[in-house]
Amino acid sequence: MDLAPIVVLPSAPHTHTIVFLHGRGDTAATFSQSLQYSTDSRNHSLQELLPSFRWVFPKAPIGPCLAFPTDKVSQWFDIWNVKDFSDHEDVQAPGLSESVARIRQLLTEEAALLGGRWDRIVLAGISQGAATATHALLNLSLPVSTTADGKPLPRRLGAYLGFSCRMPFPGRSLADTRKILGLNDVPADNEVLRNTPILLEHCVDDPLVLLANGQALRETLKGFGAQVAWNQYPDGGHWFNSPRGMDDVVAFLTRALGQSCAAQGPPADGQPSPDAMDLS
Repeated sequence: MDLAPIVVLPSAPHTHTIVFLHGRGDTAATFSQSLQYSTDSRNHSLQELLPSFRWVFPKAPIGPCLAFPTDKVSQWFDIWNVKDFSDHEDVQAPGLSESVARIRQLLTEEAALLGGRWDRIVLAGISQGAATATHALLNLSLPVSTTADGKPLPRRLGAYLGFSCRMPFPGRSLADTRKILGLNDVPADNEVLRNTPILLEHCVDDPLVLLANGQALRETLKGFGAQVAWNQYPDGGHWFNSPRGMDDVVAFLTRALGQSCAAQGPPADGQPSPDAMDLS
């Protein structure tokens, strides 16, 4: 099975990379194309707004699921009951562990292309892709990196973006959450999580991952020491809110990355959406 990611090269000199995980049942090819239709208030896609970004879309494996062995589905990890994620939740662990290991390796490769500047990598995901990316962030152990003049930088990613997301294996401590996947080389502290700016966006009318699941993820990450910006929108379903949600993404990245990373800039008022923005 070809699991090589789909890569969209930047249209300007490369400054940042975004690794974006698709949802369950979707594919990297379909997702990378569909993303272009979620535009900001000026009708620009994220790729147009972030021209110096290299876009990397990993592929989830396709295979049978335990609950329906005759069906094959594209998924980062197995789920027993999509209406109750806590039902037989242990079936999630093997696939989640394998996927997180893959994403960590991919991030390492992308950081090397940026001269070791992990702070110029944005990790993102939607739905099950975001759930996987969340665990990748929790289990990410980073080396010390430095500026061009040799000054050490905080261990962090540039940003983390999660859309229509939930927390697999909720209600545990950070240490116990990490133990579930049984990965090697996991951090002993929360430095990466604490230093990485996080944006979560969720639509109130999401029928698949209910708003309460996203709110629980927010509280879990905050409990682990993360600084989480939370945006919720009245509509958009199990997808992105457009245009306001896309305006908010660009405004957030512009702040998080410490520079004007967007070709068109943030929305006209320069402010995030008023729909329950919470940076704490």
